[in-house]
Amino acid sequence: MRIKRNLGIWMDHLNAHFMEINNKKDRRTIQSKFNSETKEEALSRSEDIMHNKEQQMHEAYYKQIGNVILKYDHVLLFGPTNAKVELHNYLRKDCHYDDIKIDTVPADNMTINELHAFVDNHFFYSRNRV
Repeated sequence: MRIKRNLGIWMDHLNAHFMEINNKKDRRTIQSKFNSETKEEALSRSEDIMHNKEQQMHEAYYKQIGNVILKYDHVLLFGPTNAKVELHNYLRKDCHYDDIKIDTVPADNMTINELHAFVDNHFFYSRNRV
């Protein structure tokens, strides 16, 4: 029987922190390129340009995260903003993610140890549900 690969991702619109269930030492992070400086620069030209730039950069950010998710069977997206739901909706449009179970859960900011405990608990309880 194949071992299922589980991944937790704490994310907001700026950062995504990856936590593999059996690998607490590998701390990968992806950062969005749309930050306050980019926003100010685009906004100085026009609000429409700023919104277009924001949408393009968020899509690139979600694509980077999606490329990592492809290697897993079950993914937990959690964090304080609606970025997790936006990513989930983005991934559901692509059939490559059809066989990956993706859960979204609201969560506050946490320490590294709290993040890992949150992910461990989620997958422990999801595995033991009847």
